[in-house]
Amino acid sequence: MTDNENTPTAETEAVQTRSGFVALIGPTNAGKSTLLNRLVGAKVSIVSHKVQTTRAIVRGIAIHGSAQIAFMDTPGIFKPRRRLDRAMVTSAWGGAKDADVIMLLIDSERGLRGDAEAILEGLKEVKQPKILVLNKIDRVKAEDLLKLAAVANEAVEFERTFMISATTGSGCEDLMNFLAERLPEGPWYYPEDQISDLPMRQLAAEITREKLFLRLHQELPYASHVETEKWEERKDGSVRIEQVIYVERESQKKIALGKGGEAIKAISTAARKELSEILEQPVHLFLFVKVRENWGDDPARFREMGLEFPKG
Repeated sequence: MTDNENTPTAETEAVQTRSGFVALIGPTNAGKSTLLNRLVGAKVSIVSHKVQTTRAIVRGIAIHGSAQIAFMDTPGIFKPRRRLDRAMVTSAWGGAKDADVIMLLIDSERGLRGDAEAILEGLKEVKQPKILVLNKIDRVKAEDLLKLAAVANEAVEFERTFMISATTGSGCEDLMNFLAERLPEGPWYYPEDQISDLPMRQLAAEITREKLFLRLHQELPYASHVETEKWEERKDGSVRIEQVIYVERESQKKIALGKGGEAIKAISTAARKELSEILEQPVHLFLFVKVRENWGDDPARFREMGLEFPKG
């Protein structure tokens, strides 16, 4: 036996990495953003009890073993009514067709009613590997879950079905194990410490938009949009951020400001606190509310949100 006969080579020592993109699609309010944040282990997508809060594709990046999984949190798929709705739905289906694996998330309580049924029909035309994930399983009887899984698998050929709770994390480890093995072999796309490809200015705007939704979900309609206009790193290690909340009417501006500026102060405080935690540095946040009529028909606003402006 020669000296190097049992010596491991660099080739055998090297761990084969895997990487790829997983599109997370489903009806509005199925829990996609909550699940994305759970799987990535950090806040990368806004979470709200209001439907249609995710407007563009947000990538959250997770490392699991030797695999790097880039999740694409797409807008909820629903029957569009406005131009913005059409752009969001187009973005969701476009994200699905660009992915290595498509993960359909269904709210187990709501089942396959309405938009979920239409999504299943649309998935029949998509060639990528597909898996079914039933969320909120802690709220549904086991026999009902099995029936739901059977009906969905009859409609579309899913490789696997997972039953999870995005809120508690139940079943998420099995899901991650499967995805880590299912993605193609290859080098990682992103640096090891990167958790999102969303520019920080845009992520900051998304966080403020979430606080806006949470504070004013009953009074303020969807006709609001947040943009980060200024980002200044200061010598003392803090950052000064200036953002504009765009609304369509003067009456909406009054709602956003609140009596004596109470609402905008609360929104600013909540957003500043979360941004400071994410950035790990002091944040000076200044919010302004401006009226821009029909911003939902402005191509520049769509580009800012990462959406393609639909014609017609």
